[in-house]
Amino acid sequence: MNNISETNDMTSLRRRPLEWWERRKLESNGCRSLDWSAVRLCDATDLDSVRNVEFIGAVSLGIIRRDLGSEVCDARLENCVIGDYATVRNIGMHLRNCIVGKNATVTDVSSIEFEPEAMCGVGVEVSVLDETGSRPVTIYPGLSAQTALLMAREPKWNERHMKPLLEDHLERLSPEHSIGEGATVANCGELRNVSVGREVKVIGARRLSNGMIINNAAPGRCMAFVGNGVDAENFIIEDGVADSGAIIRNCYIGQGAILEKGFSAHDSLFFANCSLENGEACALFAGPYTVSMHKSSLLIGCQTSFMNAGSGTNQSNHMYKLGPVHWGILERGVKTSSASYLMLGAKIGAFSLLMGQHKTHPDSSQFPFSYLFGDEKGATVVVPGVMLRSCGLMRDEQKWPTRDRRLKRKLPMHDRIVFNVLNPLTVDKMLSASEVIEKLLARPADDDRYIRYRGMKFTRASLERARHLYELAIYKYLSDRHENEMSDTNTDSRQASEWVDIAGLPMTREDLRMAMEAESIDKMEAVFTASLDNYKDLERKWIAARFPERWHRTAEVIADYAREFDRMVEEDRTRYLEDLNAQNEMLAL
Repeated sequence: MNNISETNDMTSLRRRPLEWWERRKLESNGCRSLDWSAVRLCDATDLDSVRNVEFIGAVSLGIIRRDLGSEVCDARLENCVIGDYATVRNIGMHLRNCIVGKNATVTDVSSIEFEPEAMCGVGVEVSVLDETGSRPVTIYPGLSAQTALLMAREPKWNERHMKPLLEDHLERLSPEHSIGEGATVANCGELRNVSVGREVKVIGARRLSNGMIINNAAPGRCMAFVGNGVDAENFIIEDGVADSGAIIRNCYIGQGAILEKGFSAHDSLFFANCSLENGEACALFAGPYTVSMHKSSLLIGCQTSFMNAGSGTNQSNHMYKLGPVHWGILERGVKTSSASYLMLGAKIGAFSLLMGQHKTHPDSSQFPFSYLFGDEKGATVVVPGVMLRSCGLMRDEQKWPTRDRRLKRKLPMHDRIVFNVLNPLTVDKMLSASEVIEKLLARPADDDRYIRYRGMKFTRASLERARHLYELAIYKYLSDRHENEMSDTNTDSRQASEWVDIAGLPMTREDLRMAMEAESIDKMEAVFTASLDNYKDLERKWIAARFPERWHRTAEVIADYAREFDRMVEEDRTRYLEDLNAQNEMLAL
């Protein structure tokens, strides 16, 4: 842990004991101390810039000069180090066991204090997915979405393999008990055991306890911010934002993530570029680009990524028998309509749209790009593949990289993300779905004209249409990857491997195995980085190995299918624009 000592002086000038006349001068400025011998300052300090200060224990002052914009006044300092050109003013109670960095500003604050052994949020266990705590994720600086997901999804591995690695990793971390260089803490209530990083701004926070606010950006590009009315406990905010009344308990808020406008979250994780307002999260694993902007939305006990939650989205993890033990997976790109309801556990396929009430725990993971309707009894009706016709799907793929706040702030990126809508995972799902559809079409429909499969309902017409849509999308994918690669014979053990989506990173199961067997957290992260770096090469080899003979076509035929897919999407865009123009004309005065 950090000790307040001369080694933390944050000044280029030697600090020394007071001269007798300096003591008299400080006393005449309203300062007081029971032991003036424990007070240190440097020669360049302007004593008129230090007023109405009570010194308790060892206190060390750097260069403090009002003519250079710094002062220390109206404060009680207990075992503190104040850096060069820092400002400490109007402290209601005290600064205790605290380092205030060079050029930092601490004004109009009730109190800031650190306990000697405080870890400042490092090592907090977050009960994500399962509220009962059976899948804890330990948070620390530099936590990636990929590592966190493994901890949450693999509790036995986490207990057996990951915890010893974490113990070793956390032992090397020593949170600074400080307000970092150039940071601002102003107009706040109590800060207790909260480490504030370099250039971070904390303005108007109501209460912060046991946390860390980290800035990894280059000088002058800090994003980390905690704003008005925020109440947070047991947290790490790393290059993220909590603002305008957010309430946070046992959370990690990652790079580019924003929680604001009264959003309430406990035991949840938020990774790259999440944006959440107004609603509530509980035991949520919010992978990259999870978005909820509306009031009355409850995201609970779920794993998400690239998600957009409509107004009033509601999830239930109770069956009122064993408590909140059920959790679900919304695969990448799932959207929910206004007032949708989903009873967990459930698993919703990638890039699907969920509408209505779903009370039968649907598992539509085999059918990506689907519409899911809840009928009058809460059963799930699936219209497979229809989302592939949407021009919005391709728009999403294009907009996500442009909205990466990590790039704009030139952050070192913790989360590895592949933005492609059509990737080995979603394409593999479509290949498998095509086989299932053929079998379903061979069945007779029930009396109500639905074909039932795994508790879900399908119409024959929707299955026939899905068969064609999946085929178009698969050939579009092959065309975009210039599929003379289907005859590539360059093989290795990973090329035909099953792929998995680890919080925004499609990777082979073989690479996943290597990550889970890594001997340190740094080596585990290196596997994820290598998997992202090698993504295109592994994808090419997977394509060559995965597609059976029926998908082998000439380049001209593949291009024809791809053009049909593009025409379909363009027709959707045209219809949308025509509808929009008609609406504007109707509303025109």
